[in-house]
Amino acid sequence: MNIRTLALGFIGLTLLLGQEYSPSAQAAEEAYSVPMTPWGEPDLRGTWPINHLIGTPLVRNTDYGLNRFMSEEDFAERQASVESRDERFQGGPIPVADAAGRAMRQTSLIIDPPDGQYPTLTDYGLEMQSSMRGSYHPTQTVFDTIGDFSAWDRCITRGMPVSMLARNYNNGVRLFQSPGYVVIELEMAHEARIIPTNGRPPLDSDIKHWLGEPRGHWEGNTLVVETTNFNGRTGKTSAGNPGSPRPLQPTTTNQRIIERFTRVADDEIEYEMVIEDPEVFTAGSYTVAYPMYLDNDYDIFEYACHEGNTTVRYYTETSRYERQQAGAQ
Repeated sequence: MNIRTLALGFIGLTLLLGQEYSPSAQAAEEAYSVPMTPWGEPDLRGTWPINHLIGTPLVRNTDYGLNRFMSEEDFAERQASVESRDERFQGGPIPVADAAGRAMRQTSLIIDPPDGQYPTLTDYGLEMQSSMRGSYHPTQTVFDTIGDFSAWDRCITRGMPVSMLARNYNNGVRLFQSPGYVVIELEMAHEARIIPTNGRPPLDSDIKHWLGEPRGHWEGNTLVVETTNFNGRTGKTSAGNPGSPRPLQPTTTNQRIIERFTRVADDEIEYEMVIEDPEVFTAGSYTVAYPMYLDNDYDIFEYACHEGNTTVRYYTETSRYERQQAGAQ
C-alpha cells in the first residue's frame, strides 16, 4: 500500500465524519508527482468523461443535511442501483459506458453552501426566471416563435456552468494543451472552450459570448480558469442535469465562474467550479466539485444537433394545432 492510498483512506474517513483535511493528509496528497508537458506545464491532456456523475444530483437531498458524503450503507445501496441501471441500459439504444458504473459517495455536486442547496434568488432573479422560455420549462405550453425556445433547444449551447455538468448521455470531456493554451472539448453540443494561459488580457466588457470569455493561469499544479463576459442568454441549470432545481435558473451578463483543475493521480483530476452572479443570488455564490477520471478509450462521436433542427418546428406546429383545436371547441 503506497502513501497515496493511505492518504486517500484517511481523507475519506475524515470527510465522512464531517471533518476537514488534516495538514498531514494534504501533504501526502501533494506528494503525487504530476506529469509535465514538453514545455513544462502540468499535463492534463486526455479524455476525462463524467458519466460517473449521472447518479449524483446537483442539489443535495435534504435528508443528508450537511453530510457531503454517504454512509457505507447508503453508498452500498447507490452502487447496487448503479449496477442495476447499467445492466438494463446495456440492451437499450444508447449503451452506457463502463465508467458509468462507478458510484459516487458524494451526496450532491454542490458542496458549498455546506447544505448542498442552490442559492436563494433575488427579486430580480425571480423576475428573470419568470420570463425564461424553453422546452424544459415545467409549465410552458405555447411555442410560437424562436423566442419561445432556449439556446439549448436550438442546439446553440448549453451555456455555463451547465456545460461542465453531467447528463445521461454525451458526457465526453477531452483536454488538449499547447504552449499558452488549454482547450476543453465537450461532446455534448460539439463545443470547444479555448482558454489562453499566456497572459492575454481580458476582452472589453462590451464583448459578450455564449460561454463567456475564459482566461487561465497556473497556480502550482492547478489550472485556474476565470470566465467572464457572458451574454446572459442561457440558464445556469438544465432539467437534463440530474437533481437540478426547477424551474430553470437565470444567468446575467455579470456572471463570473472560477474553475480549478488539479491532477492528483495518473487517472484523476479534482475539479472545482465557483459560480458568482450577485444580481440573482441573495448572498454569496455556490461551488460544484467532483473527480474526473481518465478514460482514453472513451469514444467521442459526432454530435449532430444543429440550429433549425426539426424539433423546433415540431414543437411550434403542435402547439399551434393544440391552441387552434382548443379555440374551436
